[in-house]
Amino acid sequence: MDEKTGFEISPLPYLNTEFLKSPAARTIRILAEYLEPAERLRRAHIHDTIVFFGSARSPSPEQAAEQLTQIDEQITRAPEPSTELAEARTRAQAAVKLARYYQDAVELSRRLTEWSKSLTGNRDFIICSGGSGGMMEAANRGASLAGGKTIGFNIQLPHEQCMNSYVRRELAFNFHYFFMRKFWFVYLAKALVIFPGGYGTMDEFFEVLTLIQTSKPRKTMPVVLFGNEYWDEVINFDAFVRWGTVSAKELQIFYKTDSVEDAYTYLTGKLEALYMTPEGLDEIKLT
Repeated sequence: MDEKTGFEISPLPYLNTEFLKSPAARTIRILAEYLEPAERLRRAHIHDTIVFFGSARSPSPEQAAEQLTQIDEQITRAPEPSTELAEARTRAQAAVKLARYYQDAVELSRRLTEWSKSLTGNRDFIICSGGSGGMMEAANRGASLAGGKTIGFNIQLPHEQCMNSYVRRELAFNFHYFFMRKFWFVYLAKALVIFPGGYGTMDEFFEVLTLIQTSKPRKTMPVVLFGNEYWDEVINFDAFVRWGTVSAKELQIFYKTDSVEDAYTYLTGKLEALYMTPEGLDEIKLT
């Protein structure tokens, strides 16, 4: 309140919450989702990441086994198993299969983090995920088991999205805009690993493929598509080539495997060639 005029004094614009949440301040909010993460990552000395994508709905092996046991017990007690219980058991069995990939994500992340920690020089490849549960939790969990830093780029959603406990507060980020979150995934990424997932994973995977196909990131990013059984059933990649919408060469953008050992060898070999040799560094141009 101004004592002379008796009028209520408006807050400073950058302290005006009502304004900052309004459509008029959208540009400021977008800039904030660039500048605030940039400053925190700079302070943490993080320049290189290995990004893991995958389903938030994948349980851990322990959770999947427990869920299946509970449903089997319900079926045993039921005088006549219902259609709902039968469908629940089918879903629980699928969750057990999916949980195998959760464990693979933990192990691959752990091994990559141990490898990264052993490197000398300025390279430190930090495991990064969307920060939520499922495959994202598995990636952060593996890095945490290896005693390494790990990043969570979380986004506010109505369902299934909350920061998992393996991401430390200083590297837990929260976004409103999907496109700003995607920017940070790709901008720091030196490699990507795509585990089985749904719409969100498909969105991220195909966006990365499109960026690499069109040479938008002027850096080489090895991409591993993990889980042959899942991907071979869900997407017929060869059909793209038969229809002429994708070339055979463009299918080589990603490397498909079902083995943690194979994925580890492929990624570390590629990253060492790209970032640990003078020839590789000469070819790297940041976006």
